[in-house]
Amino acid sequence: MKKPIITLILGIAIGFAAMFIINKFQSSDTGSASSGSTSDAPKEKKPLYWVAPMDPNYKRDKPGKSPMGMDLIAFYADEGGGVDEGPGTIRVSPDVINNLGVITAKVKMKTMHTQINTVGYVQYDEDEMVKIYPRVDGWIEKLYVKAAGDPVKNGQVLYEIYSPALVNAQEELILALSRKNKRLISAAKDRLKSLQIPDQAIRKLISTKKVQQNIAFYAPQDGYVEDLNIRQGNFVKPGTNIMSIAKLDKVWVEAEVFERQAGLVSVGTAVSMTLDFLPGRTWRGNVDYIYPKLDAKTRTLRVRLRFDNSDLKLKPNMFAQVSIHIQDIEPTLLVSKQAVIRTGQSNRVVLALGEGKFKSIEVRVGRIDNDHIEILSGINEGERVVTSAQFLLDSESSKTSDFKRMNHEAAAQEEDKPASATTTGTINSIMLGHRMLNISREAIEEWGRPAATLDFMVDENIDIESLQNNNKIYFTFMMKDGQFVITNIQALASLDE
Repeated sequence: MKKPIITLILGIAIGFAAMFIINKFQSSDTGSASSGSTSDAPKEKKPLYWVAPMDPNYKRDKPGKSPMGMDLIAFYADEGGGVDEGPGTIRVSPDVINNLGVITAKVKMKTMHTQINTVGYVQYDEDEMVKIYPRVDGWIEKLYVKAAGDPVKNGQVLYEIYSPALVNAQEELILALSRKNKRLISAAKDRLKSLQIPDQAIRKLISTKKVQQNIAFYAPQDGYVEDLNIRQGNFVKPGTNIMSIAKLDKVWVEAEVFERQAGLVSVGTAVSMTLDFLPGRTWRGNVDYIYPKLDAKTRTLRVRLRFDNSDLKLKPNMFAQVSIHIQDIEPTLLVSKQAVIRTGQSNRVVLALGEGKFKSIEVRVGRIDNDHIEILSGINEGERVVTSAQFLLDSESSKTSDFKRMNHEAAAQEEDKPASATTTGTINSIMLGHRMLNISREAIEEWGRPAATLDFMVDENIDIESLQNNNKIYFTFMMKDGQFVITNIQALASLDE
């Protein structure tokens, strides 16, 4: 019995010993592998500085909180190397991109719908307006329309006039009829017609052979009396504007567009119009005419629009809001309106280079509609630009960016600039850990740049521990690896001594 027990105990002991040895070797292998991976892992890049999300001028050389209580954002020095990388390229960690809400959009070719919003005033359609002038001297014996705005019908009597010239012309026709001279009759009729005596008055004269002292004149069309310039009993003569008769079934609207928009508008362009007195209703028409003269004072061009007004809702001199709709046929390069940072001197977009890298690029813009801006040069179809939270990225990139794409032309232009510049300035803040100074410098004439406040790196051979905030300095700097690097610095106080 003892022999099997002893054999069992020995087997168990040998099993434990084998497990111990195997575990020892596995631990050794795992440790060597992990130590190898640690040595081979690339070193994480060190942030250049930390900046407040809502205030790009608030910078620190270590993590912390902004004055608004938000976590500071780390920005890194980037070595570049990509086809579009260069001065001004910045790198942001994915966490910061998410926290900032950075959104990018692809640059696309689209047809552009430009809408010009302006104001206009309703007017009579002057193509349908008739002006009434007499062709003889005489007196208005009876006036059948009493006020401007009165409606009239075609063939309605407007006024009766007594004129010695009309009386003489009638007598000539009666004399010609009595002599039965066809040539004289024809000449007398022509004279009466040239004096605008109505045909019914001529027929009555021929049938009765009696001269009418007062001749009635009739409305040539339906419409409304406009510009009534006479009263009953007035003396008139050729050239007197007695009245005008205008229609309202179609109206004109005169609108104004700015000089820069004038080239977009053409005859036949679709327009829509709304008026305050009828909310919710929209009239649709077309551009009928573009006036050839620009207003020298307002720098605007008048355009004439035509609208149907069969229900007579539109009245002359009404104020209207007008939208001129310009639809392109050919596609053009468009970006979202929010993507373009517009300043008084330039227009920029923040180009997303991938892998958390961004750079501010100057672009040339064209037309603008409600949602998009046309890009004439600077970026290409298929590239991505930042459309949200781009202002912080632009503020960091623009400090050192040349705002150009990395191409031979840009490189040639950079070669023409001096390698370094010397100027004076005032130290605003010192970041010893990163060897960075924030300086308000004077203008640099040789570079053609105005005075500005920028961050400068300091060469390792220069001692900056003796410098203090608000020191006035005389310094030389150059562009190196996309950053301004100070190569020589002296405090102005020491120079004065």
